[in-house]
Amino acid sequence: MNGIILAFLLVLGLASGSFSGPGVPPAVAGGGVPPAARTVSELSHGRVDAADLERIVRRAEQMAPLNSLLIAQGGELLVEEYFRGMRADRAVNVKSVSKTLLSPLIGIAIRDGLIEGADQPISELLPDYFEGSRGADLDPRKREITLHHLLSMTAGIETTSFRNYGAWVSSRDWAWDALRRPMECSPGRCWEYSTGNTHLLSVILTEASGKSTRQYAREVFFGKLGIPVHEWDRDPQGRYLGGNNMAMRPRDLLKFGQLFLEGGKYEGEQVVPWEWILASWQPNGESPWNGHRYGYLWWTENWGGEQAYFAWGYGGQYVVLVPRLELVAVVTSSLANRRRRHTRDLRNFFDDVVVRTFSEAARGD
Repeated sequence: MNGIILAFLLVLGLASGSFSGPGVPPAVAGGGVPPAARTVSELSHGRVDAADLERIVRRAEQMAPLNSLLIAQGGELLVEEYFRGMRADRAVNVKSVSKTLLSPLIGIAIRDGLIEGADQPISELLPDYFEGSRGADLDPRKREITLHHLLSMTAGIETTSFRNYGAWVSSRDWAWDALRRPMECSPGRCWEYSTGNTHLLSVILTEASGKSTRQYAREVFFGKLGIPVHEWDRDPQGRYLGGNNMAMRPRDLLKFGQLFLEGGKYEGEQVVPWEWILASWQPNGESPWNGHRYGYLWWTENWGGEQAYFAWGYGGQYVVLVPRLELVAVVTSSLANRRRRHTRDLRNFFDDVVVRTFSEAARGD
């Protein structure tokens, strides 16, 4: 299933009941198959020409500390450029892009029956934290928190990110420290970005699979795509950090994005259920500090007149998908020389330069 079909299905709201939950769009009655989708070449009067690609590359080159730019359309690699000493074989810390890399693992675990569904309460998946004296001290509303709430950042628990991040990673048990924090609202009633939420997802995967998140990810996802697992932080219990400090090569980030555009298929195998991809892109909340909408660990925004879905990490790490154009763009940036305006500049770069250029080419402007 190509990216155009995915975009068509997303508009219809098709999804399988096996991924049922508050944030999953309902299935269309009677199912049905959409009409054959047009390819990018059929949508376009012409592809982006060499001069426009060169203009994009030169703009990227000027945007220190950006150090890599990869662009593919229709599965064809059009741009692969590295700047400021970056190399193709170098894995870099992709920061919170790590959150989005967790999303397919949850979908696979649900498909394979390790987890019941997005509406399963986390108290059933992490019983050691909800039983005994520790559980007795928890706000009763925390028993209402489901996987859906963790995935969509609507759990309602005080964030462990930003001002609280240092204290959180200094604690003896990151999962417990995230759970014990005060409730800012009832689950589903407010949106609060928190790496504690995604670390709980990693702990849930470890408990459900009986394997470390790293081993599980290698067996069911990364290994199938031929993506090596590089450096990855762990908590004091040795559990892999969910949502931060994974190291990836830009080429592997591009492969990850391309898999989502291909409906979760890689070399003929359905690695990620396409229903989960649709659920991941369905907005469930909106950030109060940037206005971007948020699905299941994916951000979404209108850039260049097109609906874009993206993974975003601190300091300028991005994987951007535009399904209608079958477009994937990846950038990484040095964390050593971060500029305060770099994130804003990158958003403008995707909006006004990358996506708009490809969108205008598709329209024949």
